[in-house]
Amino acid sequence: MAADHIVKGAFSYSGQRCTAVKLLIVQNQIADELLERVLARARALSVGHPEDNTDVTAVISRASADFIQGLYEDARKKGAKQLMEWRREGNLIWPMILDQVTTEMDVHYTEPFGPLLPVVRVSSIEEAIEKANGSPMGLQGSVFTRDINKALMIADKLATGTVQVNGAPARGPDHFPFQGFKDSGLGTQGVRHSLLSMTKVKSVVINLPGPSYSSGV
Repeated sequence: MAADHIVKGAFSYSGQRCTAVKLLIVQNQIADELLERVLARARALSVGHPEDNTDVTAVISRASADFIQGLYEDARKKGAKQLMEWRREGNLIWPMILDQVTTEMDVHYTEPFGPLLPVVRVSSIEEAIEKANGSPMGLQGSVFTRDINKALMIADKLATGTVQVNGAPARGPDHFPFQGFKDSGLGTQGVRHSLLSMTKVKSVVINLPGPSYSSGV
């Protein structure tokens, strides 16, 4: 289940979503098995023109493609392990997964806004929370675990506006509040919250006259 949600979260809309998975943080003891499943699903994605009903299409501009390639090249230069073949044709970039990403690499902190998934391996839950909260962004996070108490503990400590448990980041129904922490978002969205953000509150206080007060004087 986790692998399906990770691939969907990272590569749907070619990663060009504010809620796309920007960083995959995984514990060492399950990393190899999980990445094997993620890779199998990522390799099965079709790439091409949107009119051909493909899974991954071109990013919005050449500048965006250049930016994504720059993050990829910086990570490779600094020791990241490339798990897929790098392919690019103009604005079209094939899905790419980079393993063993560290804090020295730009992609650890920078949103690629494209089909590039960095993987960070950690040895403990505490380290995972630290890595996640080290990002300047805090729109959404996801936690995958069979232990609901552990999920709630992690969710409480993540500095994100929304935490999905056993699901990919997503916008959610309109009545849900949709907000980010740190550099993510501008206030809280959602039908009620958006209306409140565009509403000016004004108070009018009426002091009623006492028994000896004469009206009109």
